[in-house]
Amino acid sequence: MSINRRKFIKNSALGVIGGSIAGSKNVFSEEIKEKIVKKPSRILEYRMLGRTGFKVSDISLGYSNNSAVIKSAIEAGVNYIDTAESYRNQPAVGEAIKGLDRSKIFITSKLEIKEDKSKESFIKRFKKCLDELKTDYIDCMMIHSPEKVETLKTPGFHEAMDQMKKEGKLKFVGVSNHGTNWLRRPKVSMEEILTAAANDGRFSVMLLAYNFIQEDFGAKVLELCKTKNIGTTLMKVNPVGKYYGIKERVDKLKKGGKKVPPLYLEGLENYSKKAKIGEGFIKKYGLENPGEIRDAAIRFCLDNQNVGTVACSMRNFDHIEDFVKLSGTRLVKTEKIKLAKYKEGPGMLYCRHACSKCEPSCPHEVPVNTIMRYNHYYEGQGKEKYAIKSYEKLDGNKADICSTCEGYCEKNCPYGVPVQGMLAMAHKNLSIV
Repeated sequence: MSINRRKFIKNSALGVIGGSIAGSKNVFSEEIKEKIVKKPSRILEYRMLGRTGFKVSDISLGYSNNSAVIKSAIEAGVNYIDTAESYRNQPAVGEAIKGLDRSKIFITSKLEIKEDKSKESFIKRFKKCLDELKTDYIDCMMIHSPEKVETLKTPGFHEAMDQMKKEGKLKFVGVSNHGTNWLRRPKVSMEEILTAAANDGRFSVMLLAYNFIQEDFGAKVLELCKTKNIGTTLMKVNPVGKYYGIKERVDKLKKGGKKVPPLYLEGLENYSKKAKIGEGFIKKYGLENPGEIRDAAIRFCLDNQNVGTVACSMRNFDHIEDFVKLSGTRLVKTEKIKLAKYKEGPGMLYCRHACSKCEPSCPHEVPVNTIMRYNHYYEGQGKEKYAIKSYEKLDGNKADICSTCEGYCEKNCPYGVPVQGMLAMAHKNLSIV
């Protein structure tokens, strides 16, 4: 982290002195000169966040637990910060915004609807968020990933938020969603829940899963939000990281030396075969640079004018540059072709967020969507401890039971995703033992 910090500051400093040497001849090669004069990227585009009237940076800050990184992102022009009670990073956000003009930063937090649904309980939890964030008010408090339409109407939550608004501690109410635990109980999807929220009228901002592989999942919600002037924030925008590293993990599991059930090996073999298909696509269409595909995936989201902002997890200073440089950019023709080919090939290795279409077929009611989301936190966002603790607390059956199953989820996946093998890997990642 300190190395990345120094690099970030060094680039800033070199950007200042670059002008003095740019005109010099025969001192540096053109390649080195170009690197020296390069300045850190800044946000180039701001979009209206629905009826909030606040113009947010098109690239916003998702999860980050480092106050120095958060502050540097703000200095680069990022003015929307997404956090939550359960993320445990609110103190870092509070430290980062200390001394800054609070009116120029839009902060969202989230509260889960737990057993105690009283107004008093929500107010107590809300005020704890205020204390952690070291701020007098929160711009938007969201209901955190409700699994039922009825949850959107929780009286205690809305009564508490109304009081916080009257006291000047809250401006807007929102909702986040990336699917339910399983489709059998209750039978509702992300689209149904967020559509109900849009029609409810009390929610001004929505945070939803959307990307180029599963664009059909959120497109209708985005259109509806545009019609109703509801601000939209995207998460899970980069489904790319699944292929890279798959083969290494498969090999490690096979070489572990432990006796594993035949069906477990069969599932991994199927997973490995599809990984090889994906590898063929990557070589054929020049998709070998995961950074390029990631950038194109984010530009795909920025192309959609129904999108307010794209939340990106920034855990170090390199991430700031990686994501902020995409601000104001759009997809070019060659990138569209690459995304289409990626979706056709390696895309089969991506278990869609907020999908759950396979879950009704599972006789053990394994919450596939939730487990794969926790594994995404573990592998894709660097939130290993959070993912492991969340998996440990998960009610009902976990993915260990999948190793001796007949693979009903995999047989019923409409996208051909090798779910059984992926669940096996997720269990290995998320298990403490």
